[in-house]
Amino acid sequence: MANEITIPLLPCRSIDEITEFYGKLGFTTTYRQTRPNPYVSVQREDLQLHFAGIEGFDPEQSYGSCVVIVPDTGAIHQAFAEAMRAAFGKVLVSGIPRMTSPRQRRNTGKRAGFSVVDPGGNWIRFFPATEDEDVPNESSYPTGRLTKALENAIVLGDSKGDTHQAARILDATLTRERASAHPVELIETLVYRAELALRLDDAPRARTLLTEVGGVPLGDGERARLTNTLAVAGELEGALPPTGLTGEGAV
Repeated sequence: MANEITIPLLPCRSIDEITEFYGKLGFTTTYRQTRPNPYVSVQREDLQLHFAGIEGFDPEQSYGSCVVIVPDTGAIHQAFAEAMRAAFGKVLVSGIPRMTSPRQRRNTGKRAGFSVVDPGGNWIRFFPATEDEDVPNESSYPTGRLTKALENAIVLGDSKGDTHQAARILDATLTRERASAHPVELIETLVYRAELALRLDDAPRARTLLTEVGGVPLGDGERARLTNTLAVAGELEGALPPTGLTGEGAV
């Protein structure tokens, strides 16, 4: 037999929360029922997601997840970011729902992925169909323990969702390696640690880290290598609340 279609059902607390959120990202509701069980399906172009409402469900405890293979993760991330800014005035980077920044992960080869964590606590993980061709040549600058720690932290923070442990790994390694690290790996680490700080609602720490990023001297080649990372840093700076205030991080 061929041409089978599999439709996993993702859990959620409320199908109304799901349709509202995904509607803001450009999805349309293709099916909805409330009895005998809450159920809804949404679609954006060829991407279909189906959800089952569960009474008393806690999104913070969700194990729901799926992988979405797309031709261009950058394009769909940008589309979602623009949709979030239009709907919320910002791109959500902490709490539930939220969206992570595209980053290469050691456990996915040379594929830069990102995740949308929806109101049901489901991790919708976007990856390109093929390995990224524009991956910088790591031999062009020295890498050391800080780079290895960053790779491990990204897997923990963006794949496993263990933000606290990812932050602890980077804090410990930054303490030891900050002074001797290459500027490129230092800035990449500081920016990711700042994003983790916002996820942890620690705006003062994020502010301190981003200030440190701005003080790292860079050559033209290093700045070009860090184009995307510095863009993320700029977005994170826009997420910071006024001095003395704390709140949900967003860009």
